[in-house]
Amino acid sequence: MNQDQLRALLIEVQEGDLAVPDALHRLRTLPYENLGFASLDHHRALRQGFPEVIFCEGKTVSQVVAIARTLLQKNDALLATRVEPAVARALLRVSKRAIYYEDARVVAIVPPKLVRRGSVLIVTAGTADIPVAEEARVTADIMGSKTDTLYDVGVAGLHRLLGQQERLHDARTIIVVAGMDGVLPSVVGGLVRQPVIAVPTSRGYGAHFGGLAALLTMLNSCAAGVGVMNIDNGFGAGCLAHRINMVGETDQEGSTGKQP
Repeated sequence: MNQDQLRALLIEVQEGDLAVPDALHRLRTLPYENLGFASLDHHRALRQGFPEVIFCEGKTVSQVVAIARTLLQKNDALLATRVEPAVARALLRVSKRAIYYEDARVVAIVPPKLVRRGSVLIVTAGTADIPVAEEARVTADIMGSKTDTLYDVGVAGLHRLLGQQERLHDARTIIVVAGMDGVLPSVVGGLVRQPVIAVPTSRGYGAHFGGLAALLTMLNSCAAGVGVMNIDNGFGAGCLAHRINMVGETDQEGSTGKQP
């Protein structure tokens, strides 16, 4: 339930079109619903503009499906991350509107009346970083941000990035995804005035330590205005970029939920 839906419900009660007991019945699962193995936060779309997101790692297929079905009773949008193929197949059977983004390991249901605004640019150092970047892109996209991508422009061939500076300057916020030495966010941060969200990936050779080397490089960036996410956290980057992108927008609610 989002702010528009709650407002509509209160107007129905105020105008006498809906009895108070019926309104209470519709609100019975606010703020959360206990499934035994999960407590679903149905209040999140009202607070934050988007329903609770399913993190699928560590959950069984049946648990993920049950969570998805329950969320969809209250919302027109769904986002599930870290989705393995077997889980994806099950989620695709839950709704005909569900889409599996294989590279991103994401299953999403896009709100039918979603209006995308602003501009989020997702940049990667290499092709191996694209899966994390795609998780960020799909996340920002389904939440309501216009997205664009600039892939494989790492510092080993810096001219590839320098030739795209106009696209960097046109974006409202920038996500930079990099493994190996993790230097690219500092380079981008030194070129633009927009906020830069750096995402280290677990791509690299032995001394890379599963992304720790890139993470430490980004945390020690000499460029101003660079924030750092955890290793491989494309979802977190996409969510943060969307929220930055929406600053100053007059209508931040979007169309992310069903009528209660």
